[in-house]
Order: sequence, then C-alpha cells, then structure tokens
Amino acid sequence: MASTAIVPQEENNEEVKQKNVIADGRNRRVLQDIGNFVNERAAQGKKPITEGVAAVAQALKRGGGAVTKVVVAQRKVVDKLKHETVIVISSDEKTEKSRNVTRREESSRKEVKTLTSILSARSKAVCGLTNKPKDSIEDIDGADVGNELAVTEYVDDIYKFYKLTEDEGRVHDYIDLQPDINAKMRSILMDWLIEVHRKFDLMPETLYLTMNIVDRFLSMKVVSRKELQLVGISAMLIACKYEEIWAPEVNDFVFISDNAYVREQVLAMEKAILDRLEWYLTIPTPYVFLVRYIKASIPSDDKMEDLVFFLAELGLMQYPTVVLYCPSMLAAAAVYAARCTLDKSPLWSETLKHHTGYSEGQLMNCAKLLVKFHSTASESKLKAVYRKFSTPDRCAVALLSPAKSLLSNHCGELF
Repeated sequence: MASTAIVPQEENNEEVKQKNVIADGRNRRVLQDIGNFVNERAAQGKKPITEGVAAVAQALKRGGGAVTKVVVAQRKVVDKLKHETVIVISSDEKTEKSRNVTRREESSRKEVKTLTSILSARSKAVCGLTNKPKDSIEDIDGADVGNELAVTEYVDDIYKFYKLTEDEGRVHDYIDLQPDINAKMRSILMDWLIEVHRKFDLMPETLYLTMNIVDRFLSMKVVSRKELQLVGISAMLIACKYEEIWAPEVNDFVFISDNAYVREQVLAMEKAILDRLEWYLTIPTPYVFLVRYIKASIPSDDKMEDLVFFLAELGLMQYPTVVLYCPSMLAAAAVYAARCTLDKSPLWSETLKHHTGYSEGQLMNCAKLLVKFHSTASESKLKAVYRKFSTPDRCAVALLSPAKSLLSNHCGELF
C-alpha cells in the first residue's frame, strides 16, 4: 500500500513540473523576452553531442584533412550564432533609443507655436471672436425642478410667447385724443389707485393689470374728467375678479371713493370697459417679466426685489414711460437700475442678457428715466409709491441714494 501511494505522487510532481515549464515558456513568450529567441535559435542550430563525436570519428578514418574541415564548420556555426545574438540585442536597443528620440522630437514640435498662430489668436481676441464659456449663463430654474407650479419644462417657451404678444396689450400715445384729460391727471389717478391697492392689501398682479386696463380703455374711448375716477375703480374691480381669490365687493369701491358714485354706475362702467376691451384680460404686464428677471438677477435678495418693484411702479405712474417702452423693457430696465443702485457686479450679466433679450446699451435710456424718478420721488406731490416703499417691511428702499452713474445732465431731455 505504501509503494502504491508513493508512485502516483512522483508522477504528479513530474506532471506539475512539466506544466510549470510549459506555462513559464508561454509567459516568457508573452513578455517577449529576448532570451527566448536566443535559446531557440541556439537549440535549432546546435547538433547533439553524439552526432558531433560520430562525425569526428568518421573524419579520423578518412584522414586529418577531413577532421580539420569538420572543426572549421562547427566553429563557423558557433560564430554565426554569436553574431546573430549580438545583432538582435543591438537592434532592440537601437529601436528603443530611436523611439525615445522620435517622441522627444514630436513633443518639442508640439510645444513650439508658430508666429502665424500667435498673430491669429491675438486678432481674434481683439475682435471679440473668441468663444465665451457656456457656463457663464446660469441655470435659474434648477432649484425648482421638483416644483410642479414652476413648470420648469415650459417656462422658457411661456416667456417667449409673452415677448411675442406683449405689443397686443401695449398702449401708444393717446393723451391727445382725450380733450378733458392730460398726463398729470392720469398720474394723480394712478397714485390714488396705488393707495387703494395698498388699503385692500391686494396681490401685486392686480395693480399692474388695473393700470393696463385703465390705459387701454382711455386709448379707445373719450372719458370726461368726472368719470376718470369711476374708470379707475371699475378697472380695479375687474382686475380683482381676475387675480384675487377673495375680491372686494362693489360697495367697498363705492365707499373707498367717498360715495362719489353709486353701485349701478360702477357696474355699468365695468360692463363698458369689458365690451370695449372685448374681454381680453390675459396679457403680459410688466409684473410678469419682473418676476422672471428678478430671478435671473443673481444674487438676489428681498432688498433687490423691493427696489426693482419700487422703480417699476415709479415708471408706471408716468405717462411717457408707459408709452415709450414695452413691458419687458421696462421690467429689464428696473432690474438694471436696481443693480446700479446697489452697486452689484457685474451690472448686467450674461444670464440677464440671455433671459431678458436686452443688452446693457438698449436699457440705458429707460434706466436713466427710472433713476431720475427715484431722485425726485421724495419731493414729488404724488407720494403713494414713495410712502409704500419707505416702510421697513419693504426694506425702506425708497430711502436709498439713487444710482449716481445713471444720473446724467441730459436725463431731462429724455422726459
């Protein structure tokens, strides 16, 4: 039993050794070891020792000359093998050296810049043709992806539509068509409506829609001076029904007007306004653009937001501002003027330019008007907007110093 146990173990050891030798040979071939090729060549060219001895013995029988020929032939074979071995080694080393030299030459060629490339790069930089980084436009809707009310998937398309349709609800110069009303009377009415809006604690959308309804109706129908306030409260009644959840009643507007009108008059004027406007109330007011542009003004805080609304409402009170500038430009100019007032850097970013569609130069004239209104707000007789934004809950933005960079001598020529 002991002998049978030992024999298989020896056979297994020999099989393991043979497998190891075969695996070692494969590994050496994979690694391309030069010794593999040299040994193989030597093994192929070298004859077995017994064959060499037999050849010498036969040569002795023939004679001394034959022995000499055999020895010389074997020496030639050995010299040939040695010569081939040296050639293989030297060729590999030369190849490695040549590759290193080639790589150095290629790297040195890449580092060298030609004069033409340098001059062309400088000319592009001077002409402003260099590509601006795409990440300069920030994603202002990234934080609202999970908010369904923000409709982030459609918000860009919605504002493109607003920009296309804003001229439909925009008013043009109509004051000359009103024989009994002038621009100053309009400003007095808007100042009073801002007070009423604040008294009822209404939504900001309601105020902007009220102003738009008043201007559109006055541009379509001649109104007497006695009915101007009636137009104002009827327009606010319509806006409240459109924007508010809990709208004030008709009697509330009669009371707020110091009973200057009766209930039937308010309802009749409400119907007349809707008929003249053809019930077209879904229009992009400046408030729609203000909300979007304030969001694009990064970084933004409550002080920045209140200052933008303060400047926008100052502009809406003045007739020339409403006539000269569309809602989107008025909103963008309010944001630009607010950034100048708070000394934000940059004053106009690529993000704002992308979302508003206006450059800094396009907004300059309108922004100067708004800053001029800001500088004279404390001295004006119409102080509804000034008092509204002088309170602590509005960060007292009306008390801030106007943007000096936009207060130029020729601002008066624009107004």
